[in-house]
Amino acid sequence: MKYLLSLSPNTRGIVCLVAAIASLTLSDAIIKWLSPELPLHQVTLFRSCFALLLVLVMVHLEGGPKTLKTRRPVLHLLRGSMLVLANMFFFVGLAAMPFAETVVLFFTAPLFICILSQPVLGEKVGLSRWVVIVVGMLGAVIMLRPGSGLFKTISLLPVMAALCYAAMTMMTRKLGMRETAGAMTFYIQIAFIVISVLVGLAIGDGGFDNYDSPSLQFLLRAWAWPSLVQWQLLMICGSIVAIGGYLMSQAYRIGEASAVAPFEYTSLPFALLVGYTLWGDWPDWRAFIGTGMIVGSGLMVFCLENRAHRKLLQHAQIDY
Repeated sequence: MKYLLSLSPNTRGIVCLVAAIASLTLSDAIIKWLSPELPLHQVTLFRSCFALLLVLVMVHLEGGPKTLKTRRPVLHLLRGSMLVLANMFFFVGLAAMPFAETVVLFFTAPLFICILSQPVLGEKVGLSRWVVIVVGMLGAVIMLRPGSGLFKTISLLPVMAALCYAAMTMMTRKLGMRETAGAMTFYIQIAFIVISVLVGLAIGDGGFDNYDSPSLQFLLRAWAWPSLVQWQLLMICGSIVAIGGYLMSQAYRIGEASAVAPFEYTSLPFALLVGYTLWGDWPDWRAFIGTGMIVGSGLMVFCLENRAHRKLLQHAQIDY
């Protein structure tokens, strides 16, 4: 612990982020493991209930229930709904797709964030950023293989998840610094619980489960009482989601975003390792090319953002 505290703020932020990514990747793997047996809404409900218990501890440490007061409940609701949709698209796709490829396609999110920042936030997107966005999207197209016999509509789901995640990020920026990390995490988990209960009441009897697709079965399967092992996995999943979310918030609180954010791509080697170890998944050469283009463009977006931020600081110092 003393050694960790002796590190620079950016280094500590990076350590927190890598730990968060490892935790969340393990959580995704648990959900994929449970997908052939339990419905998505049930997994999400129990995961969020267990996560909420830890989130309440974090809220207590940050100042108690008073920190949960907000003047923007509607924006919290919309933000939570977007993240719920992102999770639904991601996990429904994950049920039928290779683990690593699903994660890679989800990492088109930074590109969508860059696209949406101009119409939603009024931020300027220059030519160089548009070139980077096009390269990244071409990488996604290579991985999706449109027009080939290997293309599956289900492959679009992680991309739709990335778009919903980007919309959620826009709302997070709108909320700004007025809300604590614990409060924002709390409202996210409440959104997961409420929506999961509503979906369970609507389709939890399995009446719509008439398809052979693993993804649609995961979405529409009837409610089933978990076994002891499944309860344990759900408890672990909820705990590491709460811990991973907290560590990610800490990472961006301690370190500079421009230094920390590129390390989100450490989820790719984690995903490759988990996918190969548990399911024997290994991407082909097209997937590796697409991965390189998506990762490269995402890192370039971070570099361009960092350069623009430095220029803004230099102009501010000159004006001062």
